[in-house]
Amino acid sequence: MTPSDSHELRQALDALVAAAETAGIDSAAARDEGVRIAAAVAESAIGASGEWVDQTGARSTDEFFEAASSARRWRASPTDLLSALATDSPQHAGAYAKALTGVVAAASELGEPSIGVLGAASATAAAQLAGARQAPSIPPLSRTEATLFPSTTLSSGFPAGQPFSADQFEARQPDFARPGDATMAELARRAGLTPTAPEPVAPTAAQPAPADAPVTAEEEKPKKTVEELLAELDSLIGLDRVKREIHRQTQLLRIDQLRTAAGLTTPTLTRHLVFLGNPGTGKTTVARLVAGIYAALGILSKGHLVEVDRSELVGGYLGQTATKTSEVVAGAIGGVLFIDEAYGLALDQYGAEAITTIVKDMEDHRDDLVVIVAGYPEPMRGFMETNPGLASRFSTSITFQDYTDTELRDIFVRLAESSDFEPTPEALERFKQIVSIEPRDEGFGNGRYARNLLDKAIARHAWRLRDVAEPTLDDLRLLLAEDLNDSNDGEAQNADDEAIGAPILVDVPQTEEMSALEQGSADAAPTADPPSDDPAEPTMSKDTE
Repeated sequence: MTPSDSHELRQALDALVAAAETAGIDSAAARDEGVRIAAAVAESAIGASGEWVDQTGARSTDEFFEAASSARRWRASPTDLLSALATDSPQHAGAYAKALTGVVAAASELGEPSIGVLGAASATAAAQLAGARQAPSIPPLSRTEATLFPSTTLSSGFPAGQPFSADQFEARQPDFARPGDATMAELARRAGLTPTAPEPVAPTAAQPAPADAPVTAEEEKPKKTVEELLAELDSLIGLDRVKREIHRQTQLLRIDQLRTAAGLTTPTLTRHLVFLGNPGTGKTTVARLVAGIYAALGILSKGHLVEVDRSELVGGYLGQTATKTSEVVAGAIGGVLFIDEAYGLALDQYGAEAITTIVKDMEDHRDDLVVIVAGYPEPMRGFMETNPGLASRFSTSITFQDYTDTELRDIFVRLAESSDFEPTPEALERFKQIVSIEPRDEGFGNGRYARNLLDKAIARHAWRLRDVAEPTLDDLRLLLAEDLNDSNDGEAQNADDEAIGAPILVDVPQTEEMSALEQGSADAAPTADPPSDDPAEPTMSKDTE
């Protein structure tokens, strides 16, 4: 019995370990990834923690919530092992991503199902499959996975000449409601909206039955050029000051390399960066592009991104942190180590130990490692003062400004279009009204805020069609003004949420910057896709997903 047929998390994890062993990576690390990503997917499901403990052999439900917290970013971006495979061993990345979707499918069955969990599962599967896009091929999804993730593809492109948001670049959402798919019926059945089960989905040529087809060996796709990566940066919505600074940094490093090749004396340039800004402003997205640009310039040997926060650097006791941090740094060599909410390391002696280790490792691997630290502007100033060696290693700071109302609307439209939804003019007017009264204080969600509004709109759209036996194409695609409701709509809002049978507000993936203080309230934020994204004044020039 395959894991996707049984939907047993235990068996899905065994399949993931087998895929890891075939790919030649650490099986224990792979199982740990699977356990954590399963918790992140099922985090909001009632009763999921107990079943997760039973299936994984964990000691308590506390481990469930710790695992979910550490893996939320994978609901919008590929896991660390998958990212490394896509770069170093692309012929195995497809099979590993396929095994991850089996874990995600099994995790979506934990506890009481809800629309939020299914949305998170679909987005997580899309992110993992997109993470293997450099791989030659991916084994076909099983029939069960095809029902849960019907239109997930590996496409990484967007319409030529059209800008897209950092959130889109980060997540590449699957299509939720394409006519002909069983998705809406499946969502309704598993969310408790209908007592009848969907008709079995017969295998087709486009979606074959489970098979143990081997991964075919093909040539690895060529890595993107500097020009292509800068074009992707320029295609992001907003972030004008960020784009200018990244262009300047790229040119500075290019000329530095040319001077070195010509035998000229060159100054010692600091490649490490500080990203300052509120959540959802595209910092992780831009960091991933920076990693690619540095690799294309020949500064980094691999160009991958390793994203961590305090929880993945600090150990349980003094002495353990140094080892744990060094292991994380070792995995980032050849690429970029992105430390989100870096100011969290300035809280105690454990964090101080991590900082000291990072500073040493930055020096030891200065020729093949770039570190980017990110967080709110004020706390980051305190962070830079915690260690004498920090400030000298981060000479360039880039500020990611909040999105304007117009940019948020554009992000909302692009995210909707990527899921085959079309907001009506009245819906966009309603969106504009909601955004115009939203306080823009520290912690404003920016691109994530637009994503959350879309998530709620999609859930309300599905609920609005509950009595429509045969919805038309327009019924399935159009988002109306009534689908966009503020969270302060009062009793009518509460009544609708209770009627759906599952809370609309669920955990937001922590793929981007979310402070520890913010995390408690964000655990009630909506997600149907998941993070992002999918981002101080710089010393060289001023700046702004």
